[in-house]
Amino acid sequence: QVQLVESGGGLVQAGGSLRLSCAASGSIIRVTAMGWYRQSPGKQRELVALITNDDYTNYKDSVKGRFTISRDSAKNTVYLQMNSLKPEDTDVYYCSAHLFGTTGWDVYWGQGTQVTVSS
Repeated sequence: QVQLVESGGGLVQAGGSLRLSCAASGSIIRVTAMGWYRQSPGKQRELVALITNDDYTNYKDSVKGRFTISRDSAKNTVYLQMNSLKPEDTDVYYCSAHLFGTTGWDVYWGQGTQVTVSS
């Protein structure tokens, strides 16, 4: 059993900052990648940022230069530092982890955390 627990969402004014955290726990043998996605009602979930276990990163174009993804491999935790937030960043943000556990390879998701940016 693997769980992803997110924290750090909330309400912020445009131009402000938030830091999201996501900790994976449970029967984990190896994590190969963790990432953040976001989703609005009626829309597909989209990648915001991804980091692999060799520190390769990938970002959605609209967040490059404003968001930074990082990880603590010892804690199986991923962070998303979000600066210069814009109202269009408002969404539910989901953490994901691609990992090898006792049941094999799989992708796991967190419960989602709301980020609201007011203008």
